[in-house]
Amino acid sequence: MLKIKPVAAVFVLLLMNFESIGLYQNTAPKSPATGSRGMVSSAHPLATQAGLDALAAGGNAFDAAIAVAAALNVVEPMMSGIGGYGTVVVYDARKREAKFLNTSGRIPASLDSDVFRAPTPNHMKNREGAKAVSTPGNLKAWEDMSKKYGRLPWAKLFDAATKLADEGFPISERTAQMIKSGFPAFPDHAKEFYGKSGQPLNTGERLVQKDLANSFRLIARQGASALHGGELGRMVDAAMKDAGSFLTLDDLKNNKPEWWETIQINYRGYRIVTASPPANAFDMLVRLGLMSRFDLSAMGHNSVAYLHRFAEATKHGFWVRLRYAGDPDIAPPPLDMLLSEKYWAEEAANIDPQKAKPYEPPKTNTPANGHTTHFVVADKWGNVVSATQTLGGLFGSKLMPSGTGIWLNNSLSYCTFEPKGNPMDAYPGRRKLSGDCPTIIFRDGRPWVAIGTPGGHTIGQTVPQMIMNLIDFKMNVQDAIAAPRISFIEPDSIAVERGISESTRNRLTEMGHKLRVVGGIGNAHGLSIEYDAKGRIIRFTGGADPRGEGAAKGL
Repeated sequence: MLKIKPVAAVFVLLLMNFESIGLYQNTAPKSPATGSRGMVSSAHPLATQAGLDALAAGGNAFDAAIAVAAALNVVEPMMSGIGGYGTVVVYDARKREAKFLNTSGRIPASLDSDVFRAPTPNHMKNREGAKAVSTPGNLKAWEDMSKKYGRLPWAKLFDAATKLADEGFPISERTAQMIKSGFPAFPDHAKEFYGKSGQPLNTGERLVQKDLANSFRLIARQGASALHGGELGRMVDAAMKDAGSFLTLDDLKNNKPEWWETIQINYRGYRIVTASPPANAFDMLVRLGLMSRFDLSAMGHNSVAYLHRFAEATKHGFWVRLRYAGDPDIAPPPLDMLLSEKYWAEEAANIDPQKAKPYEPPKTNTPANGHTTHFVVADKWGNVVSATQTLGGLFGSKLMPSGTGIWLNNSLSYCTFEPKGNPMDAYPGRRKLSGDCPTIIFRDGRPWVAIGTPGGHTIGQTVPQMIMNLIDFKMNVQDAIAAPRISFIEPDSIAVERGISESTRNRLTEMGHKLRVVGGIGNAHGLSIEYDAKGRIIRFTGGADPRGEGAAKGL
């Protein structure tokens, strides 16, 4: 019997539509970054450098992860931050154990989910803003990870983020276009520094966030209590009351990060470890399980036979998530069944090798979570962090309490509200479920690869493709990340990146797949660790997705 339960309660999404903003380029894979004392890969070079600086100062992977997360709050503000939530898988080299840190927080205790359903007036609009804000959990989780595993002083972890927020940085074309997209909905005080003369900042102009810098200074001095009950928390509470949100100061005070056991499967002799429920990463393992029943290397990478089988397997994984996702305290997914070889064999046998089957969803459905970030860190001692964090939508709820510089999430937008009472509905005081899949792959009992991606419902489809690239097709971490991908998209189509050849796409269409050609799926980051015969680390390699603007860099 597989048992998943919390351990000590004391830290640690995106069919990212690069095509729509014109930024995705199907560039040739770069060589992996290398290092001998550590590796960081994140969605922004400045955040990657913040992590490397923490390692160089004597910190470990856990310290560096907090520095990276805080810096991403500044340089990628639309994707994650203090006002958000996430999913983190860590490996403690000293104890030789992996743990899952759920940073997602609980749904506000006073929530009335009927405001998101007819016949409530404006029920669809309520799903977008203040009423969709859930309890942010990242900061409390960062603090707990620091206390549990860190080496550096807490305050030092925010030096890079504070400086970047205070002095500003020139924004990229990608960031400028995302600011332009969200700008009309920004509060006036946010428009003052995200814009100039009433217009959003342009590419190359500096984004200076003085309020956020001051918030980091307060957090550095007072810890997470600054938000979870202190001055920042009171500012958030007042803003939420004015906006009609359900989030209160009591929700912030009562927030607690939770450490859970991970879940895992054996895939061709490798141990694939990821987050357990309440994260919905189990569907990723189901996809890998189904694909383990086929000889993929004989089929060839991204061949018609391979992509057809994965398309059918990934549709089933999507169905599994919608059918079985649930709070482990209320409706735990049947992992003993879903992660069994018997189940994989039965479902793989249902795949017609010549023809696509139409997708038939279960009775409930969920929208995709759209804007997220992922980063990975490893240190010279062998500690590893693989983290996915988000605000939900682009700039979350687009609510920023005046004077804080902190964007608040719109987490509840991604619940399933019909029919009322379904497992994915929003329940006051319960855990918020996520679809993140931060993953660590073990080889010979040691961490070999840490990898993950944003992408909403594409996350659990991108991660297994990268794992198969690594294991079945012997790619290095950079090539495994850069290789073209596919993904099932509701209601019954397959998104296919342009890197998949036209002849392959034509053949898949003939087999009954409804294809949608897209610019890019996800924005993944990963690293790998090499050991000598005695198990000592000799080299790190790192990969960053060419679909984004991030960087992998070694120490």
